[in-house]
Amino acid sequence: MKSAVILLTLYFAGAYSQQSCDHPPKDWCSSWEIAKACKVEQQCIDYYSHKDLKKSNEPPVQVEVYYESYCGGCRKFVLLQLFPTWLMLNDIMNVTLVPYGNAQEKNVSGKWEFTCQHGPDECYVNTVEACVMHHLKNIESYFLVISCIEFSSNLTSALEPCLAAYEPELAVKTVMDCVNGDLGNKLMHQNAMKTDALNPPHEYVPWVVINGKHTDSLQERATSALFNLICEYYSGPKPEACSEKEVTPLKRNNVCLA
Repeated sequence: MKSAVILLTLYFAGAYSQQSCDHPPKDWCSSWEIAKACKVEQQCIDYYSHKDLKKSNEPPVQVEVYYESYCGGCRKFVLLQLFPTWLMLNDIMNVTLVPYGNAQEKNVSGKWEFTCQHGPDECYVNTVEACVMHHLKNIESYFLVISCIEFSSNLTSALEPCLAAYEPELAVKTVMDCVNGDLGNKLMHQNAMKTDALNPPHEYVPWVVINGKHTDSLQERATSALFNLICEYYSGPKPEACSEKEVTPLKRNNVCLA
């Protein structure tokens, strides 16, 4: 099956596709836009998870992404690199998302207060995403919701429609109780500590760590051709998708400096 680097440009513009499915079944998983139009998003994830992959004891490639929800460069990285790569290669990679980025925290009377680079709305959405991850736990569930939020035109109001579309069993109230309560505060403090513990310290976001390492070279490769990098780093039997070499470059200046 011909694979493509999946461009979620309609999401990034905040427009959700309303078109009917006028594509033949063989093309349903060729792009995320088509998968969404044909309402087979989860089936496509399952397809790429199991297609022609030999069982291996080799560990998956570990990918950690430190980001902030309102950073344009972060959103483009998820749009053009991380999500489509994960969609096709999720059996050979583990993704950890850490929403915090260039924020700052201080302890005020026993509670953490956060100041975010792009203002209070960013702090709010960072916490929403942390709470969604906490409650859904499994990336196969929460990555769809996080991606939906990140590619919305109005991030602060995206939670309800994104949960309705992808995880309707998780109540908006459950997430908001986390966001507004001690749990959300704790989760964001944990993300702050993870981010502050980076070695070397992050200088911008998105900040990508591959198998526990960050170098300028790895960052450059991850943000220009993550798909190829994951295929190269995985030491087990390669999935068929790795024979494809289509990538979408992300310019290095699409970052948010610390």
